[in-house]
Amino acid sequence: MITPRTDHLIDLALDEDAGLGDVTSRAIFPPQHTSRAFIEAKQDLVVCGLDVAARVFARVDPALKVTLIARDGERVKKGGAVLRIVGPTAALLTAERTALNFIQRLSGVATLSRKFAAAVDGTGTRIVDTRKTTPGWRALEKYAVRCGGCVNHRSSLGEHVLIKDNHIAAAGSLTKAVKLCRAAAPHSAKIEVEATTLAEVKEAVRAGAEVILLDNMSPALVRSAVAMIAGAAVIEVSGGVRYETLRDYALPGVDVISVGALTHSAPAADLSLTLLPARSRATK
Repeated sequence: MITPRTDHLIDLALDEDAGLGDVTSRAIFPPQHTSRAFIEAKQDLVVCGLDVAARVFARVDPALKVTLIARDGERVKKGGAVLRIVGPTAALLTAERTALNFIQRLSGVATLSRKFAAAVDGTGTRIVDTRKTTPGWRALEKYAVRCGGCVNHRSSLGEHVLIKDNHIAAAGSLTKAVKLCRAAAPHSAKIEVEATTLAEVKEAVRAGAEVILLDNMSPALVRSAVAMIAGAAVIEVSGGVRYETLRDYALPGVDVISVGALTHSAPAADLSLTLLPARSRATK
């Protein structure tokens, strides 16, 4: 996941944290002082962001050499090491917090995504993310969602048409909004319509929507909507769905359930860096 945007995010983070230098590390360690370190999981998790962390160390000092022990998307048990670093001690400690911030955030998203994916295993329904992402981090967080076993919804407003309640209100009707979008959108763009009532579901089917989003409906209403759509469109369920109620909504005919919590509410995973003098023998 190393792209120019990733490098930009890393540079912003490093400038924020070490733009004025690391006064503590530079005061204690001369340039020739080297150390070894490893990052380990402090909980069971799905790791993500290892290449990004390695890039952080390299941006601080190319003399820092990183060895990846795990792979993104891999389950790591508590106490398991995920990468090793060797090189100048001051540079290593300067990069520590920023590297951990990336791994902890992305591993948190991947770990939560794996939990949600496992909850609907065998139902035929897939869990997808939303655009409720940290500004600037969307590509990374959506990558973490994939590492966790879930699927990405659209990554930007330009990928396909999604007509929501405010579009409908401003256009005057659902049917009119679909007609306008079909006339202006690229031929390859699917048209998705948000429906909050069965009457809107019926109108969306008649208007020829390729995807119908059932928003904030109860499981009972979702069942009725699935029967009404009868295979005429891809069915997405969204709004008010929690981990505890996933199976209630993963009904036959429901293709995807979109969950904003995968990104906006994922807790950071617990990982830490331990430093050993270069002359010591690392056991991990």
